[in-house]
Amino acid sequence: MKLLGLATEVILGSLRDAVHVGPELDNIEVELHHVVLAEDLFEVVREDHLLDLPVLGQISETALTSDAEIALREDGLPNTFVPGRNLLFFLLAAALATRREARHLVGGMCETDYSGYPDCRDATLKALQATLNLGMASEFVLHTPLMWSDKAESWRMAERLGGAALVALVREQTHSCYLGVHNVLHAWGHGCGDCPACALRKKGWEAFAGD
Repeated sequence: MKLLGLATEVILGSLRDAVHVGPELDNIEVELHHVVLAEDLFEVVREDHLLDLPVLGQISETALTSDAEIALREDGLPNTFVPGRNLLFFLLAAALATRREARHLVGGMCETDYSGYPDCRDATLKALQATLNLGMASEFVLHTPLMWSDKAESWRMAERLGGAALVALVREQTHSCYLGVHNVLHAWGHGCGDCPACALRKKGWEAFAGD
């Protein structure tokens, strides 16, 4: 099973007949799902389509695409921001959706408790939807069901969708850590425990567990 992030795995549990976009964590790749299997909880209707995107590492110097330490840039954004990543993900998803005759593209972007990435913002993705439809003469709908949900609500959504089994799957089989640490399992899942992604995930889990 591929290692997906918390937001990615949760929204997969709510989808049928959609193309989904989300990054792999060890190297920047994009998964384009029609319907996705989360162990035995969901039924697969069509195989995943996986694209390698080393080009993002070739055109950017960030903490996610190089060995640079995580830090803030001069403009206040963390250097984990990969410029254009989500835009490229949706562009490729739209191209594949055209071939598959799918209209609905779904991403796990959120601007509630996030790192400030401009390509995660609702306004950005609404503008991108208009651009894709103009450029491809299509009627795509970009869905971001977690846009206004914090990480605690993402955990609650997993519980509503699949009960304790899906919560356990998300905790044990997904990965958010920017440093790629997967050999340490915390109450909230795998990770280094120190990077910004781990901090957000931990904060969300603690709020969820304290309900």
